[in-house]
Amino acid sequence: MVDSAMRDEDAVVLVQLPERAEAAPGIPRDEAAASGRGNVPARRQPATPTYAIFTATTFLSAALLFWVQPMFAKMVLPKLGGSPSVWAVALLFFQAALLAGYCYADLLIRAMPVRWTGFVHLALYALALGFLPIALPADMGDPPVGDPSAWQLGVFTLAVGLPFMSVAANAPLLQAWFAATGHPAGRDPYFLYAASNLGSLLALLAYPFVLEPTWGLSALSNIWAALFLALTAALALCFAVLVWSPGPAPVAIRAPGSEGLAPEDLAPTVFEPLRTEAERIAARRPPRASDRLTWVGLSFVPAALLTAVTTHISTDVASAPLIWVVPLALYLSTFVVVFRERAWVPDWVLLPLHMLAAGCALLLMSLDRTGWALSSAVGAAAFVASGLVAHRALYAARPAPRFLTEFYLWMSLGGVLGGLFSALLAPQLFSEVFEYPLLLALSFACRPGALAAEPTARDRVASGFTLAFGVVMFFWLPWAAGKQDLNFQGLGVTGALAAVYALLLLASWRHANRQLIAAVLMALAVMLLPSSVHKGSATRSYFGVYRVTQSEDGQFNVLTHGTTLHGAQRIRDAQGDAVAAVQPATYYYPGSPMAQSVSIVRTMLAAKAGAGATTAGKPRVGVVGLGAGSLACLAAGGETWRIFEIDPIIVDIARDGGHFTYLANCQPSADIVLGDARLTLARQPEHSLDLLILDAFTSDAVPVHLMTAEALRLYFKVLADDGVVVLHVSNRYLDLERVLAATIAGVPDLKGIVVSDDTADGSYDQIASTVVVVARSDAALDSFRALPGAANLPATTQRAWTDDYSDILTPILSKRRPAD
Repeated sequence: MVDSAMRDEDAVVLVQLPERAEAAPGIPRDEAAASGRGNVPARRQPATPTYAIFTATTFLSAALLFWVQPMFAKMVLPKLGGSPSVWAVALLFFQAALLAGYCYADLLIRAMPVRWTGFVHLALYALALGFLPIALPADMGDPPVGDPSAWQLGVFTLAVGLPFMSVAANAPLLQAWFAATGHPAGRDPYFLYAASNLGSLLALLAYPFVLEPTWGLSALSNIWAALFLALTAALALCFAVLVWSPGPAPVAIRAPGSEGLAPEDLAPTVFEPLRTEAERIAARRPPRASDRLTWVGLSFVPAALLTAVTTHISTDVASAPLIWVVPLALYLSTFVVVFRERAWVPDWVLLPLHMLAAGCALLLMSLDRTGWALSSAVGAAAFVASGLVAHRALYAARPAPRFLTEFYLWMSLGGVLGGLFSALLAPQLFSEVFEYPLLLALSFACRPGALAAEPTARDRVASGFTLAFGVVMFFWLPWAAGKQDLNFQGLGVTGALAAVYALLLLASWRHANRQLIAAVLMALAVMLLPSSVHKGSATRSYFGVYRVTQSEDGQFNVLTHGTTLHGAQRIRDAQGDAVAAVQPATYYYPGSPMAQSVSIVRTMLAAKAGAGATTAGKPRVGVVGLGAGSLACLAAGGETWRIFEIDPIIVDIARDGGHFTYLANCQPSADIVLGDARLTLARQPEHSLDLLILDAFTSDAVPVHLMTAEALRLYFKVLADDGVVVLHVSNRYLDLERVLAATIAGVPDLKGIVVSDDTADGSYDQIASTVVVVARSDAALDSFRALPGAANLPATTQRAWTDDYSDILTPILSKRRPAD
C-alpha cells in the first residue's frame, strides 16, 4: 500500500494495465489507463474463447433463471384460485431467493480464494439436481382459506428454492471469476450483467409465445432439468478457465490522489470519462453505509412498482404467463438500456420523459373515470421511465469490481424489500391500491440531486415555498369547492388539485428536490381525496380490492371488484323511499340468461319426475362465485343450493345487511363452501348437482384454471347425467366464447351453445351478459336453444385450454373491444 504522507504528485500504485489501452493526446499511456481518460478497453475486446465462454454461460444461466419463474407459477396457479396475487407473491419469493443466491455468492467470495469457490459451487449444483425435474410437492395438501401467501411461499421454497438459488448465484460469481482471469475486460466485468439481462429478457418473452405453446408445462419441466445439467457443465468449464488462467498482471504507474487505495480499486470503469478525477477516486473507495442505503433504495422503488403494476394489469385481464412476463420484461429491459457505459437513452431525454410519464400517471389517477387502456398505457410508461431513472442512478453508483458481489447483494435486498412491500405489506396497510401512486412519487427521489444532503440556501427557500404552497392548496381548494360548488370544468376537486401540483412539477424541472415535493403532494391528493383509487367503502384481500359504493342517483348499493361491476341491489325506489329488494339485479335479473337457465333446469327436472313430484323434481344447484349474493334469490322452496366461494371477505360483504340483503332475505342459512372451486368441487360426491353456474371472475380477469379441459371434466363428474354447466363469459378484453368452443371440442361427449342477452336496458336493474351452456347431450341443450340470443359456438382454430397450456393473446386479439 502507499504511504499516506506521500505527496499527490509522487503517488505510485499498482494497477492492472489493459492490453490495448490508447492514451488520449498529451496523456502518457499508463496514466490514461489509470485515469480513464483514454479509450477504455472494455469497449473493444477481441472475441477470445474466455470472453465467449463466460458470456454464453451467463446468458444461459439468466435464461433458465427467468424461464422457471412463469413456469412454476403456472403450475401452482390452479391450487390458488387463479388470483393475480399468485404472481405478486411469486415475485416476492423469486426476489428473496435471488437475495439468498447473492448472499451465498458474496459469502463465498469473502470466505475463500476465488480459485477455490468453484468446488463449493459445483457441489451445490450436484445437490440441486436432486430437486429436478421441478414439480409441485405431493405432500403439501390444499392451501388454507383466506390468505394462502405463507402456504405459497412454502411450496415455492420446497419445490424450486435450491435450484433457483443456485442459478441466481451465477451472475455475481461469474463476474467475479471473469475479473480474476486477467482478461482485459475483467477490469470492469459489469458488462456481463447486460448479457444476463438479455438472456432473461429473451427467456421471458419466449415463454408465453414459444415455450409453453410448443411443449406445455410437463415437458418444459423436463427440458429445464436437461438445460440445468448443461449449465452445470458450462460452469465447470468457466471454473477450469479460471483455474488455468494466469490472473491479472500488476504494473507500477503514477496516479495522483490515490493514497490508501488497493490496486483493484483504481481500475477505471467505462463510465468514468464523465467524472472528474476526484469523483473517480471517490468511486473506487470501499462502500460506506450511505452507499449501501442508496443501492437498496434505488432497487426498492422499481421492484415494488413491478409488483404493483403487474397486479393492476392482471386483475383486469387474466392471471397468466403472458400478462406476468410483459411487465417483468419491461423491468429487465430498463437494465439493458441504462446499465451500461453509454445509456441508450441519454439523461437529457430520460429525465423529462420520466417527469412527464409519472406526472401524467398521477394526474390520471386523480380522475374518477379513466379508460383502462389509457390508464394502463400511461402507467406502463411511468413504470418504465421510473425503472430507467433508478437503474441509471444505480449504475452510476456501482463500486469497484472487488466489491461487486456486495453491490449485487444490497441491490437484491432492495428488490426483496420492494416485493415484500407491494405483495404482503401494502395489502395489510392499505384498504386500496395506494402503493401505486406512492411509489410513483418515490420514483422522483431516484432523480439525481433529489435527496442532496447539503442543498444550497436558495434550494432550501424554494423547496420550502413549494411545500408551503402545496399544503395550502391541499386544504384550501377542497374547502373552496365545497363553499362555492365549483366543479373545475368537470375535473373534480382532486383533478384540479393534482393539476396544480403537476404545474409545480413542470415548473421545477431543473430542481429534483422540488419535483419530489410536488410528486408527493400529487400522490397524497390521489390517496386522501376522492379519485380512481379512493372512493366508497373498500376492503382488500389476497384476491383483490372490493368496493361498495352508491349509484349516483342513490338508488343502488354497488359492488365492484377492481374495475368491474360484480353486483348491485336496489335500496330506494325512484321517489327516494327505502325498499327491501329481493329481485336480483344487474346480470342476474329474471330475464337474464343465468336466471332463465335456472328456470329451464327446474322445468326439465319437474317434467322428468312426472306430475305430483316433490323433492325428486327439485334441482340441486351449485354456484361458483358469491358476489353480492344475487343468485341466491333465484332459488325456490325445496331446492338445494350450494355456493362455492374462495374469499371469506366476499362472504362478509354479502352477509352484511348494511350493504346487501340478498342472502338475508332469500337464503339466510346459505350453504357456502370456502375454497377454490377446483379443490372444493373435487370433494363433492359424484352426480350430486343438476346445474352448475360459474360466475367467478376476479375483477374482469379470467380464472384460467376454471376454463380448462381438466376443469370441464371435473364439473361433469360432479353433475348428473343430464346436468348442465352455465359459464358466465361476459368480458371486456377476451373472446372467451371461442376459447370455450375449442376447449369443449377437445373433451369427448361435451356439447355447448352460447346465449347472449340483447334485451337488458343497461341500468343497474338489467345489465346484458353472455353465457356458454355445456351439456353431455343435444337433448339437454334443446330448451336453451329456444332462448333469445342463443346460437352455436363460433368456429375457431384456437387450441383448447388445458392445465398444461393456455393462450391469452389470441382471445385478446379476436375480441372486439368497446371504446373506453
